[in-house]
Amino acid sequence: MRIRHNLIIFRRIIKAGILNFIRNAWLGLAAIAVMVITLTIILFSIIANSTFNYTITQITDKIDISVYLKDSVGVKDRDQLIEDLENLDSVKEVNYVSKDEALERYKEQNKGNLDLLLAISQTDNPLPASLQLKPTDPNNIEPIRQFLESEEIKELQSDETSYSGDRKTAIDKITNATSFIGRAGVVGVLVFAFISMLIIFNTIQMAIFNRRSELTIMRLLGASTNYIRGPFIVESVLYGIVSGVISIAIVNVLFSVSAKAFGASSLGILDIEFANVYFADNFWRFLGLQLGVGILIGSISALIATRRYLKFKTSK
Repeated sequence: MRIRHNLIIFRRIIKAGILNFIRNAWLGLAAIAVMVITLTIILFSIIANSTFNYTITQITDKIDISVYLKDSVGVKDRDQLIEDLENLDSVKEVNYVSKDEALERYKEQNKGNLDLLLAISQTDNPLPASLQLKPTDPNNIEPIRQFLESEEIKELQSDETSYSGDRKTAIDKITNATSFIGRAGVVGVLVFAFISMLIIFNTIQMAIFNRRSELTIMRLLGASTNYIRGPFIVESVLYGIVSGVISIAIVNVLFSVSAKAFGASSLGILDIEFANVYFADNFWRFLGLQLGVGILIGSISALIATRRYLKFKTSK
């Protein structure tokens, strides 16, 4: 019997909250608008951060250090060098590229340039064999550099070692951009979340003030604080739900438009194709996140507003 009574009260609270939401729709527009901005910033920050990390991983996988060997280096010396390099903690992988393989790669890379292909076909293979090293951490190649610049190892090399400096610079730029986006996103979320809570707080305060006579009568008739407070919390939760749905819809439209406009290209250091796929694959998770954060902001704002003003207004 008591359970049935509680269910009836719960349904009344929900119904009253929905009616309040409809009744205060114009007052709630500002709260919804700011909350949509807050939730959109959160979602964009997550997607941008994941996209930048993906870009860094893609570039990192292509970073290598090329060690060019003299033609006179024997198999024994070559194998010993490979073994020594593999024993370095800063080296992830070592691949040997023979002279013939180097020539085939050169032809493939320059297949559109007939002059270069003709020139190299008229001579003996001038390209050296090489070792392609993948560093464990692209930001820490100094131990590899020191090893390769030792006198004993330099005697085996036909040319200066290539350290993929351009890719390293690209990674540094993307890392800095990711860090900046992350910090800016946190600041933006905190600022707009505070503004959202403040607007919802004022909206609930105005609703309490407008209904002060009704709430006083409810109090005199024995209505509990939770029963009076409930509809306002439901109203604020609805602000969060509507804001979450609008936010995910806006982001979805933006990614759909960007996919048609840019296709599989990249916008600066933002890989549009990956961002679209990542958003689509995690759509329901993002929707749950948006709704959860929106509900959290709305309910906290309502709890603070009702706790501070409800008792005071209904006592008048």
